[in-house]
Amino acid sequence: MYLGFDISTQSVKAIVVNENLEKLHEATVNFDTDLTEFRTCNGVNRDERNPKIVTAPPLMWIKALDIVLEKLRLDGVIFEQILGISGAAQQHGSVYWKRNARHTLQNLDPRNFLHEEFAFAFSISHSPIWMDSSTIKFCTKLEEKIGGPEKLSKLTGSRAYERFTGSQISKIYHTRRETYNITERISLVSSFACSIFLGDYASIDYSDGSGMNLLDLREKFWSVECIDGITEPGSDLITKLGQPVPTETIQGNISPYFVERFGFNPECKILSFTGDNPSSFAGMCLGSDDIAVSLGTSDTVFLSLKKLPEEGFPEGHILTNPIASSEEYMGLLCFKNGSFTRERIKKAIAEDSWTLFNELLDSTPRGNFGNIGFYYDLQEILPKVNAGDHRFNREGLKLLRFSGLEIEIRALIEGQFLAKRVYAEKIGCQISKDTRVLATGGGSINHKILQVLSDVFNASVYIQDTMNAADLGACYRLKHALQEGSMLKFSEIVGSKHGFSLCCVPSPDSSEIYDPMVQRYIELEQSIQLLSKTST
Repeated sequence: MYLGFDISTQSVKAIVVNENLEKLHEATVNFDTDLTEFRTCNGVNRDERNPKIVTAPPLMWIKALDIVLEKLRLDGVIFEQILGISGAAQQHGSVYWKRNARHTLQNLDPRNFLHEEFAFAFSISHSPIWMDSSTIKFCTKLEEKIGGPEKLSKLTGSRAYERFTGSQISKIYHTRRETYNITERISLVSSFACSIFLGDYASIDYSDGSGMNLLDLREKFWSVECIDGITEPGSDLITKLGQPVPTETIQGNISPYFVERFGFNPECKILSFTGDNPSSFAGMCLGSDDIAVSLGTSDTVFLSLKKLPEEGFPEGHILTNPIASSEEYMGLLCFKNGSFTRERIKKAIAEDSWTLFNELLDSTPRGNFGNIGFYYDLQEILPKVNAGDHRFNREGLKLLRFSGLEIEIRALIEGQFLAKRVYAEKIGCQISKDTRVLATGGGSINHKILQVLSDVFNASVYIQDTMNAADLGACYRLKHALQEGSMLKFSEIVGSKHGFSLCCVPSPDSSEIYDPMVQRYIELEQSIQLLSKTST
């Protein structure tokens, strides 16, 4: 059996599959409802004085691992039969291990809970996570050091982003130097979780490491120029980060703590954990004509790339491919305003009912009479604009409100999917008759929303049997990594277990309606960006 984890923004999930990659057990711990002592809202803590500062406590994630393992045990999982463990985690977040924390990792007492053992292991008690947008001046400094956003994106796969780990480390280095100095190791959330099971510092993997603005995508090592750009020469940051490794790396056997406390086999292997987006990519086994759309806390779009583009990549991201991390790549677009925004509109105008929401959505025609909406609860990434709602009629005039609730709802959903199509095409995606859109994430259970996705992209939409592509991807990667001496490709080992079923086909007039709307969307978005710049 294989055990996969997903440490997401709002919960920790675990899944156990058998050798045929069939789900046997699963368990979930929700941070807000199961760990109320950490006082999170939607899994995070916001600074009341500065809402751009968003964090989460590593001890909360550890305590969730305690509980989820107990839930699996109560569900009948025989841990001795687990051959390997891997996982996925929210990207970009960083964990700061205090000096001598490695000794703690290597000497865990199985009589105690994990969260008790790690109570004093961290130099920073609240880790900055992907929702943080408080580091703009450190992003600017990094881009200036490298020679601009185009050069930085060509080197690391992305221009400087506030949520990326590099700028977060830079903020700590420049504003909390004493804390930085007593930090022995800096992990991503993925390598942090991997370290817990390994009983030692786990290496950052290539795929998740390429979401930091620090990894040279071609050399597969930390860029000294970027390191100096976020700190300064002599900062010892490369030592604190450790040597990055291919995502397919078996990092070692499980910590004795889990052998003695839970009965794991001491030969149970620990495969590199990676980011949730790369792991979902693995869980969906993307083909060359596939576009994956994950509808979650943040919405993401990703696709496979055989090679790096010659020029920089200023909009979106390139990461190393998690199933071929030494040679291939994946393109990724992240939209910060995903399910939170859909939930907000549902509560405000659909009586907090998805049934009513869907009825209103269905009651309006495709194209929404030419009305287009842009909805940002948080400062958005693509495009880079401030929080706020923007409504336009068919003439392009800005409105305070639409004439009906049903128009508001369709404007929200069409607007979100038009943005995804616009930016997918900007990075080279070519929609053809063979294109499939693979939908995953919590939002993929709503088939009415997926029909709009199908229409906007003019492509059939498929859904996976499980919504948990990230933790399932961890199990797929485990089976592939543990096939010693096998020359079989990832897709050959996984077989048809990643299969998607057809959910929606585009309406016959989709291209006629949405192709012109794409151009209108681009023009209206530019006007919002200009407004955002003048108000900053």
